Amino acid sequence: MEHSRLTAQAHRFKFALVATNAKLWTALGDSTRRTIFELLVEQPCSVSGLARVLPVTRPAVSQHLKVLKDAGLVADTRSGKERIYRIDPDGLASLRAEIDQFWSKTLASYKLAVEHPKKDQP
Repeated sequence: MEHSRLTAQAHRFKFALVATNAKLWTALGDSTRRTIFELLVEQPCSVSGLARVLPVTRPAVSQHLKVLKDAGLVADTRSGKERIYRIDPDGLASLRAEIDQFWSKTLASYKLAVEHPKKDQP
């Protein structure tokens, strides 16, 4: 009985997490977008600057940046004819909070499992 109740709670939590942060996790689910995000952590950059160091075209970089921007992870400002992209501090804070929440719950579960092992475990 206890196991099925915990399983049901875990499923509810998992679905709520996905629904709340789907754009954020989907944006970072692509390796090219993660690379762009990591480059922007180092320094703000234009689409053409990013395209010079990536194996994708400028239009592809623009599309990846749009996904990252829609997820709230990057912001842009106009500088002459170009847009300069940078990490959005609020989006980064949301990502950090999400990861911190995950690890806090994971470590609390681990602590509980270690301190109160099930009787059928050695």
